[in-house]
Amino acid sequence: MAKILVVDDAAFMRMMVKDILTKGGHEVIGEAANGEEAIEQYSKVKPDLVTMDITMPIMEGIEALKIIKQNDPQAKVIMCSAMGQQGMVVQAIQAGAKDFIVKPFQAERVLEAIQKVLG
Repeated sequence: MAKILVVDDAAFMRMMVKDILTKGGHEVIGEAANGEEAIEQYSKVKPDLVTMDITMPIMEGIEALKIIKQNDPQAKVIMCSAMGQQGMVVQAIQAGAKDFIVKPFQAERVLEAIQKVLG
C-alpha cells in the first residue's frame, strides 16, 4: 500500500483519483490544488508517490515537479495530462517524472502506473 499525494486544481478530479487509489488499496495522505501547495504538502506528508496534474494555476505541474525533484531526488511523480499535451509529457519526463497518465482516467491504467513506478 502506497501513501500518495494527489495534485490537481479540479476538486472533482482529485476525488476521482482518490477513489481509484483507495479502491486500489492505496492511502491518499494529502491533496493540493496547485504546484505551490504540492511542494508544501510534499515536504509535510512525505508521500511514496505523487500524482501531479500538468496544467494548474499559480504554479503548474512541471515547475512543481522540478522543485520537488531538487528537494528530493528520489521523489516518484506520475504526471496527469489531458489528451493532446504530448509536448508537455516529454518535458515532464525530462524533468524527472516517472510516468504519465492521460485524462479521462482509467482506473486500471492509473493503478498499473503506480505499480510500475513503485516496483
